[in-house]
Amino acid sequence: MTKIYVAGHRGMVGGAILRQLEARRAAGEDLTLITRTSAELDLTDQMAVRDFMQTEKPDQVILAAAKVGGIIANNSYPGQFIYENLMIECNVIHQAYAAGVKKLLQLGSSCIYPKAAEQPMREDALLTGTLEPTNEPYAVAKIAGIKLCESYNRQYGTDYRSVMPTNLYGPGDNFHPENSHVLPALIRRFHEAAEAKAEEVVIWGSGRPMREFLHVEDMAAASLFVMDLDREIYARETEPMLSHINVGSGSDVTILELAQMVARATGFTGQITTDPSKPDGTLRKLMDVSRLDRLGWRVGIGLEEGIRSTYDWFLAQGLDNLRSK
Repeated sequence: MTKIYVAGHRGMVGGAILRQLEARRAAGEDLTLITRTSAELDLTDQMAVRDFMQTEKPDQVILAAAKVGGIIANNSYPGQFIYENLMIECNVIHQAYAAGVKKLLQLGSSCIYPKAAEQPMREDALLTGTLEPTNEPYAVAKIAGIKLCESYNRQYGTDYRSVMPTNLYGPGDNFHPENSHVLPALIRRFHEAAEAKAEEVVIWGSGRPMREFLHVEDMAAASLFVMDLDREIYARETEPMLSHINVGSGSDVTILELAQMVARATGFTGQITTDPSKPDGTLRKLMDVSRLDRLGWRVGIGLEEGIRSTYDWFLAQGLDNLRSK
């Protein structure tokens, strides 16, 4: 029997990981799955996390809990973003070690890489340049989490690993009209335009910037794949102090192409217009996934298919249930 604690099981990624673990259990794997809501366990509270770990004694920990948000939130609350994420990582990773947990997986973010990193971004780009200022506090916390895992591995012989996802989307995403990320924001805008039989949807910028997207179910599958890798195989593809693994689709699309996919999924038949007077942002952000590719994992859900299934989930929730999210 393997006892696994999933921290952050109510989030988009943590929820997908939990679903896949539940499916494994239903298929016959001898798993005990442990979860706690933030109301039940405050991961920024060192004593509470210590007591929880000492009581539950999990065999494995998957750390998908984090304080996350878009550009506005990162700019408005930088102190909260760096403090809460550092505390969550320090408490969960250290108390897992203190409770005898040998295997842990930490989920990070592609924002750990320098703003001017060469494209596609390889793992060895870490700490080679200046971070994007808008999310620097969050990125610094995530980098610290990687180094915490690596340092415990070196000193204590643990097997703590980190995965860095590209832009994620799928069931459980945030479709708020003001603070959601680009793909769920487009889904909502095109849905509302189709419902209103609007003749035009205007997207910010030139439409030329390129972005990579990964369905959350693929991210969950990749996370469990990395978690399950034999330690020797994992070590052959990584380095003790450069051990994190990029997770992405390995391909990107322009924002205009993305908008066209969303239009097809939502049934919008009007005109898509770009507004070059609005900022484009970084022209390209693509992850180099050759390390994960060599280990044997491949994407299972294509972008167009993933957008359609995400739109189906969006419709099933009902717009009224998503208005405050």
